[in-house]
This record gives sequence, C-alpha cells and structure tokens, in this order.
Amino acid sequence: MASMTAFFVARSPIPASNPPAHNPIYQPLLPGSLRLRRCLPPTAAAPLRATFAPAAASCSLIEPDGGRLVDLVAPNGPARDTLRREAARCPQIRLSRIDLEWVHVLSEGWASPLGGFMREAEFLQTLHFNCLRLGDGSVVNMSVPIVLAIDDAQKKAIGDRRRVALVDARDRPVAILSDIEIYKHNKEERIARTWGTTAPGLPYVQEAIAKAGNWLIGGDLEVIERIKYNDGLDQYRLSPGELRAEFARRNADAVFAFQLRNPVHNGHALLMTDTRRRLLEMGYKNPVLLLHPLGGYTKADDVPLCWRMKQHEKVLEDGVLNPETTVVAIFPSPMHYAGPTEVQWHAKSRINAGANFYIVGRDPAGMSHPVEKRDLYDADHGKKVLSMAPGLQKLNILPFKVAAYDKTQKKMAFFDPSRPDDFLFISGTKMRTLAKNRENPPDGFMCPGGWKVLVDYYDSVAPPEANKLREPVPV
Repeated sequence: MASMTAFFVARSPIPASNPPAHNPIYQPLLPGSLRLRRCLPPTAAAPLRATFAPAAASCSLIEPDGGRLVDLVAPNGPARDTLRREAARCPQIRLSRIDLEWVHVLSEGWASPLGGFMREAEFLQTLHFNCLRLGDGSVVNMSVPIVLAIDDAQKKAIGDRRRVALVDARDRPVAILSDIEIYKHNKEERIARTWGTTAPGLPYVQEAIAKAGNWLIGGDLEVIERIKYNDGLDQYRLSPGELRAEFARRNADAVFAFQLRNPVHNGHALLMTDTRRRLLEMGYKNPVLLLHPLGGYTKADDVPLCWRMKQHEKVLEDGVLNPETTVVAIFPSPMHYAGPTEVQWHAKSRINAGANFYIVGRDPAGMSHPVEKRDLYDADHGKKVLSMAPGLQKLNILPFKVAAYDKTQKKMAFFDPSRPDDFLFISGTKMRTLAKNRENPPDGFMCPGGWKVLVDYYDSVAPPEANKLREPVPV
C-alpha cells in the first residue's frame, strides 16, 4: 500500500505578506438575510440539483476575507532575531495549549482580516452580530471570539506598557502583542452569547473559560516563527496560503470543503463523492475536495487527532476517496461545540483557504446537552444559519443528503423515505461503542483498514484486564 505521505501535501514556503493596519471597529452591522449565490464555470452544464441563488461569485479561487491573507509570522532573519530580543524585555503572558492554538490560527490567516487577539470593539461585534465591519464599510463573518485572558496579577504587571510577550509552557517566546487594549472579561455574557446556554458542563468552557482570568487583552500580533507541535503531523498542517498554492497547482476550478472531527465512514465518503459528481454536472472540470479534520482542542471522548489521521490514511489507501482529487490537511482551530454559532467560523475560515463550496451536515459543531438528555441544538439550524449568515454570501453552502446503512444493498446509501425499514442509522455514539467492544459494524459501513485503526485506538486506552477478555478482530 502507498504511504500516507503519498496522499498528503507537503509544505512549501509561501511568501509572507504584511498584515493590514488595524482599524478600530466602532459601527457594528447586522445585515438582513443574505441569499446563497451560485458560482457557475464558464461553460456551465445543467443546474446542480440544490438550492442556489443566481450566479454572482467568482469561479477562480475565492478571495480571502478582507481582500488578502493575513500572515503574522516574522520572516527568517534579522526581523525574527529582533522580536526574540524584544520579547525578553517585555512583560510575559504564558499561553495555555488552547491559547497557542489560537496564535496558530491567527498567525496563518485563518481569521483574516483579523490581525491579532480581539480588542473590545471586535469582541462585542463578534458576540452580538457574528460579524465585523471593516474600515471600508464591508462586512466579514466572525462568529466566535478569538481572545486572550489574563488575571489581575498579570494586568498589574503589565501596567501601562504597550507591548507584551507571549510565551509557551516552557517560557520560550512565541509572539509579541503590541498596541494592546485590556478590557473586562464578562464570562457569563461570552458563554451565553456563544453557546446559547450557561448550563454547566460545556467542554470548552470548562477547559478554557471557567478558570481563565477576569480580563481580556487584545492587540496586533507578531509571531516569531511558525507554530509547530513536533508530533509527527506538522507536515499536514497546511496554511491557507499553502492550500491555495496546492489548489492552483492541481488546476482546481472549484474547491469543496468537508470538516470533520470523527473517523471517516462510507456515508461521509458517499457525501463527498456525490458532491464532486454534482459539481461536474454543473460544468466544472476539476473540482477538488479539501478533507479538513479539526486538529485543535477536542473534548475528552473524541478520537484523538493522531488516530484520526491514521484512519484517514486507510480511507485513502483503500480507495474510498480518490487521492488525485483530494487534499487532506489539518485545520488547527480549537473546537467549541457551539453549533450554529461555531459552524459559521468553520465555513468562514475555509473561505480564507480557498474553498468556494462548503458541505454542511446534520447538527454541525453540535453535541448533547451537558445536563439534559437531548441535543443542545436543533439539528437543522446549522445549515439554515449558514444560508443567511452575514459575510458568508460568497460561499456556496451544500447541505448534506441523509446517508444511512441500506440493509438491502449492504452499503451506505442515501436514505429513501419510501422504504424506511430498510435503513439503519449508526450514530457516532453507536460507532464508538462497537469499536470499544471490538464488534464489527455491518459490511460496507467503513473500510476494513479504517475500522481496525478505530478498534486499535480503543484497545490502546482500555484497561489491560479488559483487553484480555476481548476476541481479536479479523482484518
């Protein structure tokens, strides 16, 4: 079998661009409903059988928000050395794991045109309008706060200084935050506006907000060098600029993005391959899939990134997805599990990576209610919100068709409501339970190599005595 590196794109240097000058944002705007727009290639065939408005978007790689990608990483050489020396003279803020992931997101332009951690005006617009008004009056989507919290002691230590150094867990300098603004961290307001509830047990809240400081510090970010994790996966963490270069190299005339934080089963693959078929029917010649697993913080019961990447390798090796028309890369953002609010961030960031189509499924970025026995969000609200979210009108939204296991065909297929008894719905919870118990799913649910990776993961975290009681899984 081919190795994973045969299917994944290696990094190549991308010229740095200067970040846009900071423009304070004082005039929040919430536009009315924005219609979806349809991007047609120069010689369009029959219309795609989906809900689109008249053509308006460009068919080349979609323009990043704000007109250009932000790149906040200092070029190698004197500029980088100067930043390191200056960091040693500045007050220091130690970054948590999630803080560092947000530095990564900001530094590569995923949040373009944002040039650093949010100041108060940006924070309030994000919370209350899910968008930012730029200096020229245009609007870009921004639905989740990208902020850095500090405590009372740190605020006092900073005093009236205008620059602070951000350091990692080993006190190594990572970045400098300049022209800073410190403002109150109203946690209850932030949680209520982002999640729509303040119920206890929200994973991101417990991990990143509940014990965080009572102040937020925003400013312009200068990152000393590219963020790396040294976990064997850095070569797959392609920046938006690198992804755009790869799509151009492949002569893609459409890019459709699929985000997931779970292993890929054959239902997912069906949705992705069917999307490509539909785009070809529209007249595109070379639509390329961006398979983009989330690589930042996830809750404890999600499958870790390294195991998901192994599983994705097997999906490609087994030919479930075509490596010639698929680019697999890691999206570095932490996960909020904030449903319709967060799915806007997921879509917006893929615009900056060059995607002009975004596949959205049932209950995107959702989770079970942390207290009650129900879903936290309405399963259909995510795709509905994307269809009218401010700042996303240039992105084509492709809602999932419902896929389930067809017992008559012994494979994953699109659900046929005329024969509902023929279909079996295997939830993520059910899938994980089967893998934990070393039980095989129905033939055709997931490629054998991918399923073995999932079983191996649960074996690796099971108590030794539990493994002794299990029967080996045939390969």
